[in-house]
Amino acid sequence: MPKPTEGASGTGGEAFPKSRRLRARHEFLRAKARGRKVHTEHLIALALPSATGERRLGITVSGKVGNSVERNLVKRRLREIFRRRSDALPEAIDLVLIAKSGAPVIDQAALLSEFLEIGRRLSQQGGAGSRRSAR
Repeated sequence: MPKPTEGASGTGGEAFPKSRRLRARHEFLRAKARGRKVHTEHLIALALPSATGERRLGITVSGKVGNSVERNLVKRRLREIFRRRSDALPEAIDLVLIAKSGAPVIDQAALLSEFLEIGRRLSQQGGAGSRRSAR
């Protein structure tokens, strides 16, 4: 039986606590209105300085991306990448990742590559300032 501090899967230190998630609608809308936008082939990233001082993630995968199985697969992959590689992002950032329609058909390695590209571009642009970048 897992310890109370571990998740149901027994992952222990790889949990994704509520404090690291964007959950409220107003947080997503704030990122959309004032966030720095970065496009890759299968993702759109909206980044803002975090009010909490830590890196937080929000994920949006619409019905246009695929059926529920495909949408949930994309969300699981993006959460896993964020858990393991959030150090590639600037400090104290709220990041909203929006999946584009081709996201379910690419593999984990390709999503990781796009995530790292987002992190690199945000770091080059000076973090998650309020200006939007050009495509």
